[in-house]
Amino acid sequence: MITSKPGVALVAPGGYAPEPDAIPRGIARLEAQGFLVHNYYKHEERHQRFGATDAERLAQLEAAAADPDVQIVMAIRGQYGMTRLLPDIDFERMAASGKIFVGYSDITAFQMGLYAKTGALSYAGPMFAGDFGAVEPVDFTLDDFWRCLAGPVHTVSGHGAANPRLDVTGTVWGGNLAMIMSVVGTPYFPHIGGGILYLEDIAEHPYRVERMLLQLMHTGVLAKQRAVVLGDFSGYRLAPADNGYNFDEMLTYVRATLPVPVLTGLAFGHIPRRVTIPFGARGRLECDGEQWTLTMSGYPTLQRA
Repeated sequence: MITSKPGVALVAPGGYAPEPDAIPRGIARLEAQGFLVHNYYKHEERHQRFGATDAERLAQLEAAAADPDVQIVMAIRGQYGMTRLLPDIDFERMAASGKIFVGYSDITAFQMGLYAKTGALSYAGPMFAGDFGAVEPVDFTLDDFWRCLAGPVHTVSGHGAANPRLDVTGTVWGGNLAMIMSVVGTPYFPHIGGGILYLEDIAEHPYRVERMLLQLMHTGVLAKQRAVVLGDFSGYRLAPADNGYNFDEMLTYVRATLPVPVLTGLAFGHIPRRVTIPFGARGRLECDGEQWTLTMSGYPTLQRA
């Protein structure tokens, strides 16, 4: 149990904060929750589209993991950059640090590598700049993160048309679909059997989503899962050539084709109102044919006095 103020480290393994004022706003919100903030990100060190050079971003991660006063390591934002760092990350050191690493989108690559290399868990959760540093933060997103962090069990729910009836258990894993595909066939892809796979993406046309799902099927990954739960897939634009082929039509096709039940309605992805999902937790997914609940346990939490 943490009896003094717990520490949150801020790092930028991918992109930089879109506006510098998000940093003090977010720090103030975390401090109001009783945290001490250790900021390893320096806005003036931006490099191209990245939060800093590759070496500097890697150094941020390493310093945060080594800081004994830090319990949570939170990404400034996603965007792109994590896959450039994967070969140089000491995942054993990251896991041994006992920190809870938090982020989503581009951070999926880190979460995949951490679990593949060490079996350590992390959080698919809020980003510092866009969530804690927002001008008008979304209470649901931050509150769900705090609930997950308190543990010991975290439950999320959703609903969607034509969801299958099921009651399954398994390892909860996943994240951004494009980032998952970026590590297929590499040492950073965890081989998980009997899993509950959650997926989201942004600005990916339905045919590209379908193509990536089919690739996961052809590699044999999907046949080993208990269920796939889809989050938000928005930000794309249909064209006249699609001729009626939209996300719903794609969903109908993949549900008839993939060797695993596919559910929709997960509030997760590049949307303001998002749940937090502990990557690697033990989960039970129950669905009555529309409504579903996913109950997760066995993940790292932060218990304060």
